[in-house]
Amino acid sequence: MILTEILVVEAVQFAQSETSKKRLLQKISDLAGSAYGIDSGLVFSALNARESLGTTGVGRGVAIPHARFESLDRVIGLFTRLQKPLDYGSMDNQPVDLIFTLLAPQKEGAEHLKALALVSRTLRDENVCAKLRSNQNEQAIFSILIEGHESQAA
Repeated sequence: MILTEILVVEAVQFAQSETSKKRLLQKISDLAGSAYGIDSGLVFSALNARESLGTTGVGRGVAIPHARFESLDRVIGLFTRLQKPLDYGSMDNQPVDLIFTLLAPQKEGAEHLKALALVSRTLRDENVCAKLRSNQNEQAIFSILIEGHESQAA
């Protein structure tokens, strides 16, 4: 699996700031609607339900919210870079500014896990995260993510 199979440039956003995790998840849900044509209300409900089970803030300013949907036939991704980090309730109690959201088909357990591993590897790279944090342009952010993944695979 490669990032370009799950992420399109239209699903990358730079956000000035958000005031709460709930507002951030709404912004991500709206992006899912515009980039992939899926119901933003369903996405928002699913992401909130997943967060109620435990935080998807994995540490070092990174969160990987994820949810499953009957209506999807493949894993899709969305990436949000916040200008101002947000209290997300992360495992390390650090605010979050890099958010990679994964939406997966209900029945695709293996592909969902592969996508989670891929995103996790990419965002564990401190150089990739530093480059992401220094950019506000969505096309540049998309390119950094793709390059970061390719360097991880090499």
